[in-house]
Amino acid sequence: MNILGLSFFYHDSSAALVQDGRLVAAAEEERFSRKKHDSGFPTLAIEFALKRGRISIHDVDYVVFYEKPFVKFERMLMTALATFPRSSAVFRESMQRWISDKLWIKSMMQRELDVPGAKLLFADHHMSHAAASFYTSPYKDSAILTVDGAGEWSTATMGVGRDRKIEIFKELRFPHSLGLLYSAFTAYCGFEINEGEYKLMGMHPYGKPRFVDEIYKLIHVAEDGSLWHDMQYFAYHYSRDQTLAKRFGEHFGKPARDPKLGDKTLDPYYCDMAASIQVVTEQVLMKMIKHLHAETGMKNLCLSGGVALNSVANYKLLREGPFEDVFVHPAPGDDGGCVGAAYWAYNHVLGQPRGEALTSPYLGSEYSDAEVEAFLRKYDIPFEKIEDDEKFYDFVAHQLVDGAVCGWMRGRFEWGPRALGARSIIADPRKPEMKEKLNATIKFREAFRPFAPSVTVEAASEFFDIPDAARHYPARFMLYVAPVRPEKRADLPAITHEDGSGRLQTVFKDVSPGYHRIIERFGELTGVPVIMNTSFNLKGEPIVEDPSHAFNTFSLSGMDYLFMNNYIVRKEAKKKIADTRFTLRHEGDSVTEMVS
Repeated sequence: MNILGLSFFYHDSSAALVQDGRLVAAAEEERFSRKKHDSGFPTLAIEFALKRGRISIHDVDYVVFYEKPFVKFERMLMTALATFPRSSAVFRESMQRWISDKLWIKSMMQRELDVPGAKLLFADHHMSHAAASFYTSPYKDSAILTVDGAGEWSTATMGVGRDRKIEIFKELRFPHSLGLLYSAFTAYCGFEINEGEYKLMGMHPYGKPRFVDEIYKLIHVAEDGSLWHDMQYFAYHYSRDQTLAKRFGEHFGKPARDPKLGDKTLDPYYCDMAASIQVVTEQVLMKMIKHLHAETGMKNLCLSGGVALNSVANYKLLREGPFEDVFVHPAPGDDGGCVGAAYWAYNHVLGQPRGEALTSPYLGSEYSDAEVEAFLRKYDIPFEKIEDDEKFYDFVAHQLVDGAVCGWMRGRFEWGPRALGARSIIADPRKPEMKEKLNATIKFREAFRPFAPSVTVEAASEFFDIPDAARHYPARFMLYVAPVRPEKRADLPAITHEDGSGRLQTVFKDVSPGYHRIIERFGELTGVPVIMNTSFNLKGEPIVEDPSHAFNTFSLSGMDYLFMNNYIVRKEAKKKIADTRFTLRHEGDSVTEMVS
């Protein structure tokens, strides 16, 4: 049975294919379209998923959308009417958009995909979040918590999963939302909503949580973690371009930081604000999971929704919360809704048996040696190739030891927002200057942003405070920020953040053999089986997908080497073709490389 899940028309459009209970493909549209946070119909992601599954659209049994458009439209309409006339501008704009496109998603999918209406299903937004986490988890039974900005009406839900069925028994409703509260402070600190939340999380260790009491004056939090917002301080429920009301800044005694000022310099006031909202977020989530544990008595927790990307909070929920184990899907945000929608149909609606747990995030496209070499030869790019894998890994490890910064492209790309060693930029974490070098000359981003460590699962507990690392699934997907052990921080200055932590990725030999061997070989040479890892992209661009994207990013940055499979491109190649830029143009079923 083939189930195609889709998510689009908000941000991070994506497609996923579940075949007989197994997730065989999942990808965001932006990887192929090269439009950051592409929200359009995911034509290219669908094309990839079907190709990977070796089927056509006519072999698909059901196509499932990740939310219910008419219910979401009801929420927007009722909210606009309740806040009129302040909402007049957003009402006019929203109605134009919804009446012309978003309300008619069913007919649009029929037209775009050429499938009958009987094959189209629609899941609730938060059910999609819940299903994405539960059905890909290793647990037969589990408590489920979903927390995000907003779905249709829900902003958070509590439920339980038992084998093939999910029951949601409690919900929090718009406009009261932990996700939107965190986004409000993202905007207040001068970052872009739905883009800058991870910057806020990265900034919080530089501040002190001295505004916690002031934040609690804007909200009321019950013992079960449910929230009530005093809406006089917020504008997101009636404004098309403002998140905060004027009273928000008046309450804190300082206006929102102007995003035009740039975000390369840390302002102590806003660092303290970031630290404060992080503490409040953690406290509210802890109340939620304690209540959920008391209600269900279960030992496992499946966590999902955009707030589950808060890796700092995730780790504290594991270490300080009542659940024995926590699972987070690699794409817990709206992009992952396509996976949840497909599994909801397969397991919950159709009653099909559960498949295996998701142990690998590598669900995207890949390129063969022949394809990589054809690209290099087509554009006369100088290259070398080391046929023997072990000799190749040894070469890469030695370059890292010598201080090289390297682009690494190997195998299928990662599902979700994290680079996990398939499309990564890698470097030596022992060199303190690497953090500044990568931020300034490779990534072109804010100096306070941390870099992540990739560590062999065998050595993870030695270097990080994460006992029995192999059993913690979120660590596979870089969804925990754990303390670097104090005695190891001097060995890992480039990945140790201001508070002594690191957003680690545990790497398994059976899941990613090449990446695991690189780290292992680096450890044999240095005694530190950890490498510095960041996503293979420049600021503001999607992570690279194919060889042309990889070379383009390499050529525009200060990287020393580009490794694609066992092919080696040195930085001297940049001089030879300095003016060459590679992009992709998709024409029907074909993908054509273009030079501009």
